[in-house]
Amino acid sequence: MLEGISIGDLAFFAFALIAAGAVTGILAGVFGVGGGAVIVPVLHDLFLFLGVPDAVSTPLAVGTSLAIIIPTSIRSYVAHKARGAVDMTILRAWAVPTVIGVVAGAYLASFASPVVFKLVFVFVAGMSAARLLGNFSWRLGDDLPKGPLMKVYGLVIGVLSALMGIGGGQLSSMFMTLYNRPIHQAVSTSAGMGVIISIPGAIGYLLAGMDKTGLPPGSIGYVSLVGLVLFAPVSVWTAPLGVKLAHAMPKRTLERAFGIFLLLVSARFVLSIAGY
Repeated sequence: MLEGISIGDLAFFAFALIAAGAVTGILAGVFGVGGGAVIVPVLHDLFLFLGVPDAVSTPLAVGTSLAIIIPTSIRSYVAHKARGAVDMTILRAWAVPTVIGVVAGAYLASFASPVVFKLVFVFVAGMSAARLLGNFSWRLGDDLPKGPLMKVYGLVIGVLSALMGIGGGQLSSMFMTLYNRPIHQAVSTSAGMGVIISIPGAIGYLLAGMDKTGLPPGSIGYVSLVGLVLFAPVSVWTAPLGVKLAHAMPKRTLERAFGIFLLLVSARFVLSIAGY
């Protein structure tokens, strides 16, 4: 990707992308997420390994993640919908405010510090992990609200998802379970949120990075076409396997697995912020 990088380093980069793509697809199906919580830290470190400055590698990882999530989330959503587990009423209520939030988040990405991306990641993922692993019976209500508050939730999900480079599965799942929705329904419906978030998000990052310097060859704005081409096909192929695992796992097992996964991601970015 960059001048001066050996063939061996490029081969490692390609292998790491393919392996991470396989894991991402499974996670997309299991947790109803686009896989951004795996994609972003992997791409961030790989871009740094290839000599991309941190100021560029962070938004580049986020933007590329959103582009990769497009086919992965579509495949995951279709598989979950075929099982009748997706609540289309929720998707319709969140669609417009979520897209507005994604556009706002992509705009912020054009001038935000890399630390902002990481702090948002740690806050949201860590909060979700604490709730799931602690098995707290947090409830904001017996069912999701109607009207303005529901739209506010969609807006928040859009902004934070765009800054994290995720498909919104962590956030939408959290909101749904806080309002007494079953975890399997939350996971399935969140797969649909990934479709709503990833498309405008990827376009927004592509435009936000058009005039930036330090981008590696093969990039359009903050989207790496190399990462997209190597990562996406494998994740799409493995997503249905994750869906099968999700519907075969008990509720508490699924919650614990999701919580551990999010905690590991949070720890990774805390170390990054601390300079490790």
